[in-house]
Amino acid sequence: MKIMAIDLGDVRTGVAVSDLSGFLAGRSVTVTERRRDRLLERLAEIISEEKPARIVVGLPLNMDGSEGARAALCREFAESLREKSGLPVDMWDERRSSVTAGRILSDMGKKRGKQRARVDAVAASVILQGYLDRMNMEKK
Repeated sequence: MKIMAIDLGDVRTGVAVSDLSGFLAGRSVTVTERRRDRLLERLAEIISEEKPARIVVGLPLNMDGSEGARAALCREFAESLREKSGLPVDMWDERRSSVTAGRILSDMGKKRGKQRARVDAVAASVILQGYLDRMNMEKK
């Protein structure tokens, strides 16, 4: 079962898609779009191309686990995406996903200036892999 993850941003949104088995995060891209309506349209195109069975949206919790204004925005976006796509949408704790993504890119030798363009896509992969790992552990 293919799963798609989204790391919602104000300007750049990371999107990652798993392999068909739902075991590994695979291809990831960054969508640059400020307007939510146009972002939803672009994501609908990606959903149509990739045909995931489920979508995971990163939930930016505060470090103490509470939800702030940003989490509310992500929940609202997830609901719009659920309505537009007709697919189940789960929320996933994304705390530190961007930090982890930055570290991954740095370890790969990517310069900080060039990381900005990829960090959201890698963060979506980090979110997706965490979700997949949990889902696969629950199957055992």
